[in-house]
Amino acid sequence: MLAALSALSNPHRLRVVAALAAGGRNYVSQLARELNISRPLLHLHLQKLEEAGLVTSQLELSEDGKALNFFEAAPFAIDLSPAAIADAVKTLTNNPEK
Repeated sequence: MLAALSALSNPHRLRVVAALAAGGRNYVSQLARELNISRPLLHLHLQKLEEAGLVTSQLELSEDGKALNFFEAAPFAIDLSPAAIADAVKTLTNNPEK
């Protein structure tokens, strides 16, 4: 839960997830143009989202032999109820109550 919330705490990453959810899978260059951000910056945001399990990627070759890295939003739901947070706290490594 903490990784997902951390990944979603950035407005650029929220825009990435929204774009992928609305438009389906997309490759990095096209997504960068649509979001009007640089490819290196987009790669950093996509890496954070992928590490949190919020997007997935697949490398494919185009007809002209170019490698295209396609991303799509992964299905996810985050329950932010007090009970879910209490359960998540139990998994923290620096939890003094363990």
